[in-house]
Formats: sequence, C-alpha cells, structure tokens
Amino acid sequence: VQLQASGGGLVQAGGSLRLSCAASRRTFSSSILGWFRQAPGKEREFVAAISWTGDYTDYADSVKGRFTLSRDNAKNTFYLQMNSLNAEDTAVYYCAVDRRYRRSRLLREYDFWGQGTLVTVSS
Repeated sequence: VQLQASGGGLVQAGGSLRLSCAASRRTFSSSILGWFRQAPGKEREFVAAISWTGDYTDYADSVKGRFTLSRDNAKNTFYLQMNSLNAEDTAVYYCAVDRRYRRSRLLREYDFWGQGTLVTVSS
C-alpha cells in the first residue's frame, strides 16, 4: 500500500490549506486514517485521526477547532482541512493508516505512511 500526501505549500498566517492523502488501493475498511507533522528540529507529533466510517475522530488540542478531517471512500482519499493557520503549524505533514483500528496517537501504531508534504506559514 502506498500513500501519497499532497496539498502543502506556502500560506500567510490566518490562511487555509487542504491536504490530501490518496491510497494506491482500497485499504481503508476498519482503518484509522491519521495525520502527523514534524516541525524543524522537533519530533513527529500526532495531529488528527478519523475512522474510515467517520464515526471516530480525534484532534490534538493544538489544532482542535481549526483543522477538520474528512474522507472520500470512493476515491480512497482522506483530507485535512486546515484553517486559521499560524507559524506554529509550519511542518512537514504526513498521512498514515492504522489497519487494526487501534485509535492511537502513537506513531508506532500506524502501519503505512505517506512521504510528507511541507506546509509553511508565514507570519
């Protein structure tokens, strides 16, 4: 399974971006779809996750109320809508899939990873 993250770019503070993560094939049944990010000089951290059915979501406190997850089952794609961006959101964003529905924020619980897409927020 390959995951392809896209949608990153340069945006001014207060702006918005939507990240996409497309899977090479259907793998999402009973899965958790997650987003993580890694800022320069920092460890990779959990951002948000959603179940494929959409009945489970989890957001880091730092993004709650600003970021929204969604998915398109037909396209094997899930999204991270990011609003009210600030400089602290600057990072490489990674999508990931947990195929065993562990609903965890831990990196090690995710089985597949995308290559990352860079988001830069200018102040």
